[in-house]
Amino acid sequence: MSPSLLPLFIEGEVVKGFGRGSKDLGCPTANFSLEVVQSLPKGLAPGVYYGWAQVDSEAVHKMVANVGWCPFYQNKEMSVETHVMHKFDKDFYGSNLKICIVGYLRPEKNFSSLNDLIEAIKKDIADAHTKLEEMEAKILKDHKFFNQKNNVKS
Repeated sequence: MSPSLLPLFIEGEVVKGFGRGSKDLGCPTANFSLEVVQSLPKGLAPGVYYGWAQVDSEAVHKMVANVGWCPFYQNKEMSVETHVMHKFDKDFYGSNLKICIVGYLRPEKNFSSLNDLIEAIKKDIADAHTKLEEMEAKILKDHKFFNQKNNVKS
């Protein structure tokens, strides 16, 4: 993972994922289209990242995102699955999602059980929460990227 790639700003429409974030893992995720994923910088290593997220023009919230193939589920295509650390009243498929990846938590890995994966996700969320309280990370919450008009074509 090249630290020179961070912070990394990504924007796109929220599309339906595999439907397992909420059901299997108790951790709803917003997924970017394959087109957005394929446009990521080549040096971006698969793994779990933390940063900031904004749905449409709403408030900016903490987030944790998995970038990669999710070895436990053996995905065939790379994905970016973003868990916005905020309680939403409903799904937001079709919404514009902006994320600012601030830092790297850990590489992707496989797990021996679903429970081990769930525990790792809980730890990732807690670690992201802590790291996003640091001043260097907090500054990016107010980045002009989140105040710009959406660039996604409808």
